[in-house]
Amino acid sequence: MMETAFENAAATSRRLEVRFDSEGTRCAAWLFLPASADPPPVVVMGHGFSGVRDVRLPTYAERFVERGLAAFVFDYRYFGDSAGQPRQLLSWKKQLEDWRAALSHVRRMPEVDGTRIGLWGTSFGGGHAIVTAANDHDVLAAVAQVPHVDGAASLRTAGSLGYMARAMTAGVRDAMHAALGKEPYYVPAVSPPDTFGCLNTDDSYGGFLDLVPPESTWKNQVAARILLTLGLYRPITHARNVRCPLLVVAARRDSLIPLSAVERLVAQVPLGRLKIFDTGHFGVYKEPLFDEVANLEADFLVEHLLASRPATTTATGEHGSTASTWRA
Repeated sequence: MMETAFENAAATSRRLEVRFDSEGTRCAAWLFLPASADPPPVVVMGHGFSGVRDVRLPTYAERFVERGLAAFVFDYRYFGDSAGQPRQLLSWKKQLEDWRAALSHVRRMPEVDGTRIGLWGTSFGGGHAIVTAANDHDVLAAVAQVPHVDGAASLRTAGSLGYMARAMTAGVRDAMHAALGKEPYYVPAVSPPDTFGCLNTDDSYGGFLDLVPPESTWKNQVAARILLTLGLYRPITHARNVRCPLLVVAARRDSLIPLSAVERLVAQVPLGRLKIFDTGHFGVYKEPLFDEVANLEADFLVEHLLASRPATTTATGEHGSTASTWRA
């Protein structure tokens, strides 16, 4: 593993370049480590729709590291620095498997305490964090930031009839490409409202591009077949199975995620906590709200990870991860 220093961290903090396998494909990750003699708790972090690890996630990771937590930030298969063909293939079922593989890898890493794991996901990845927490009851806490909670509700909110028709046409075209063994038919991940893209609400294009750093590996394209199944992905149906404390950070003026669906999800989580900010979907990633959001999330993770030292569970333990049933 390659080790580097990272910006705005103490001199003794470290960032390791890590590789792990997900269903036979190599995925890229960074492990951010605090200045600690003992293996720290670790937060597994995944991005949203088309997102890659270098788009704003290190800023959150560094905030967690400052509080004594490690952070494991990874790229999904087919995106960023991870392997996989065809490129830019977005499948929520495969991304959930990537989360599962990341957790399995982190639990074996000597640099961290694999018995004290939290989850942090944003946007589409926020939905993944919820589903992952529902399926892995050894996770101690989870944060879902402006999370995708109900694909059907999001489509009703953000998709006009004209958009739906173009989305289905593009999705079917890409599915035909896949069936014929051809290269994917790509569409923009984000676009202005007057052009077609997967996310084309008023604030999507500018809001996303504002977060992308220079020389990022992010590309503004995805294989269009995701548009055929987006409405079927409903993390809200897993809410009652989330046993760990869950913090959901929502945006009151979110153009992509209806707040009413988020409130319904949190109401079903036994240990759910909801914080609503008066902003749009992309407002939580940057100032003037970033500090408040990141500190709130760090406080929550510290509360549930640094104070917890659970006994190691066995494969036959009541809540052991190896005994969990995984459902997409």
